Amino acid sequence: MLVSLLSQVSAERIRATDSVLVSFGTRHTMSDTLSATRGIGAARRYLLDRLAAYSRECNGCLRVEYDATEIEVTRHPQRPKVNVVNVLAWLPGRDTSRLIVIGGHYDSCVCSTDRFDAVSDAPGADDDGSGTAAVIELARVFSARHPRGLEATMVFALYAGEEQGLLGSTHLARKLHDRGYRIAAAATNDIIGNVEADDGRTDSMSVRVFGAEPDNGPSRELARYAWAASLVYQPEFAVFPVFRLDRVSRGGDHSPFVTLRDPAIRFTERLENYKRQHLPTDKLADVNFSYVAKVARLNAAVFGALASAPPPPDSVIARRDLSSGGQMWRLEWKPAPGAEAYEILIRRTTSPMHERLLRTTATSHVLSDQLDDLWASVRSVGANGHRSLAVVVPPPTFVNR
Repeated sequence: MLVSLLSQVSAERIRATDSVLVSFGTRHTMSDTLSATRGIGAARRYLLDRLAAYSRECNGCLRVEYDATEIEVTRHPQRPKVNVVNVLAWLPGRDTSRLIVIGGHYDSCVCSTDRFDAVSDAPGADDDGSGTAAVIELARVFSARHPRGLEATMVFALYAGEEQGLLGSTHLARKLHDRGYRIAAAATNDIIGNVEADDGRTDSMSVRVFGAEPDNGPSRELARYAWAASLVYQPEFAVFPVFRLDRVSRGGDHSPFVTLRDPAIRFTERLENYKRQHLPTDKLADVNFSYVAKVARLNAAVFGALASAPPPPDSVIARRDLSSGGQMWRLEWKPAPGAEAYEILIRRTTSPMHERLLRTTATSHVLSDQLDDLWASVRSVGANGHRSLAVVVPPPTFVNR
């Protein structure tokens, strides 16, 4: 059960991981790769070793690997090529082609002073040691609880090159598409440990979830899914949905997936403190690990439910029969493998959240409402009660003209 899985997430373990990451001094993508104690090379070897240890504990259930490529850093004046190395752990599910990608970036920088300073200390405790440590903890919990995987395959992705232009995540998103994988959902956990703003305000009981435009795009549906999951599994911890790609003039590692039209969201703290990002002052002492654990549990609820659910219904359409006077609409879709039932979600065009739910075991439903005034979505429900992401009904076709 998901409730039991969530209870296994440990703030103490997350803190221990982040403290080791901070101890490497800097994790700048262009920093030392040979030292055992400093630089991004030491950091990625540590992360690989941690994930490999979890795999041994579950009898090899995790496939742990480096995902390396040479990328030109176009933001650098000399445009050098850099070896960008993501660290990945795959937990195969019954469907090895349907992926849920949970990520955070492990590189750091003192970008507020010099984006390409690969030598000075850049502890990156919150940005993004907090997200990286959360993803490591999620890999531990899911591999221990579900060593044979769930319905979908989970990929725990630790990205490099985020601070130089989302290099690692852009590479991975494109690579997964080129290899024919279907991305059921993707997320980045980036800056998820601060609870105190520079003006003294505090908030340790809510988190922002960014879901991109357009209104009926899959990323917004994923943000709605996260909001609903929080109400069921962690009601005391509020999700604050933000229907835009990211914070104004900034970006994260979910963006390359959004560009490829995948459902992708960003988790980030409700109150940002710019003294604790991109500066030597981003220190471990200022990260609230109880808060990071809450965000990790939200990830576990959202993606554990999605990974346990059947795929969404395919080819959802709406037809209007003019002989009925224009009021009756028939929604139709192809059956989803493993679905026991389907749910139709209704909301007014002015409403950000779903307002009504209709359930059916058929692959069609006659909707008496005027669809002109509403948005309708359809999702699959498995025998275990877990729901897929909802598919918005596209502009309808007409019959009996």
